Amino acid sequence: MDFNYHMQAIEPTDPHILQLMTWFNNSQELQMWAGPNFRYPFDLISFKADLGLYESKSLALQSASGELVAFGQYYLRSGCCHLARLAVNPTQRGAGIVNRLLSELCKRGLQSLQVQQCSLFVYRDNVSAIKAYERFGFKQTEFFDGAASLQGVIYMRKDALSC
Repeated sequence: MDFNYHMQAIEPTDPHILQLMTWFNNSQELQMWAGPNFRYPFDLISFKADLGLYESKSLALQSASGELVAFGQYYLRSGCCHLARLAVNPTQRGAGIVNRLLSELCKRGLQSLQVQQCSLFVYRDNVSAIKAYERFGFKQTEFFDGAASLQGVIYMRKDALSC
């Protein structure tokens, strides 16, 4: 039985956000996922505010039992569907769920934003995420929109044709 077929891609609700909050046990884990401008410690109100739910589209992958399996966001940045805050439930990492998450986000984002490329940032020391993104077809490239201020970050892009 392939677990990926039993997931539903939906807009996250407060119960999903509460589950997502449990995936980060300290400020370092949170920063690795969300970047330096996310508050820690957090509560539901601050977490939702820092997610910027009104500025970006969020997607939850939910299991048949309602458990949050993965989370991600997208928004328009430098003419690309920019993916952000990608996470897979820690208990289910390594099962290929990231491919379903990336596929859903790219498909929805490219269509709604009417662009031809997806992009993302990832910290250089997040080796497992870099490998997963490369397997999905993302390629490291130069960032031309102020990336000099982003220390320790890699910029990756993928063409719509390969999504």
